[in-house]
Amino acid sequence: MGKIDKTQEEYQKLIKKHQPQGSPIRNFFAAYLVGGLICVFGQFVLNTLQGAGLSMADASAYNTIILLFIGGLLTGLGVYDEIAQFAGAGSIVPITGFANAIVSPAMEYRQDGYILGLGANIYSIAGPVLTYGMLTAFLIGVIKLLIF
Repeated sequence: MGKIDKTQEEYQKLIKKHQPQGSPIRNFFAAYLVGGLICVFGQFVLNTLQGAGLSMADASAYNTIILLFIGGLLTGLGVYDEIAQFAGAGSIVPITGFANAIVSPAMEYRQDGYILGLGANIYSIAGPVLTYGMLTAFLIGVIKLLIF
């Protein structure tokens, strides 16, 4: 078990160890590159599905399912964490980041049981995003109703 009380020097070493590495410019380009590659892959899947004869609505639905599955699978295999370490926000913004936000807590809390562990904590990361997203959509709908 680790020592809880830390000296100022030990604390500074700990901070330095966990601080993001690289310059802001490098982080920007890494996020842009990875986020763009995820989106290009999503567009490739969408075009392939449409080329197979699916309508745009069906292809979009299948594309979402495929990207969520891949994001969840890569999270489960520990690969998505490595991508996120390199890309930062570039891996969070696409829909694969949403899959990561759901699967990560599920993996972390599964040993606490299905109800009090997994069920109670699965949306601990994505829950606030969903809540405020739905609230914003509702408010925009009300504003649109009142204006138009």
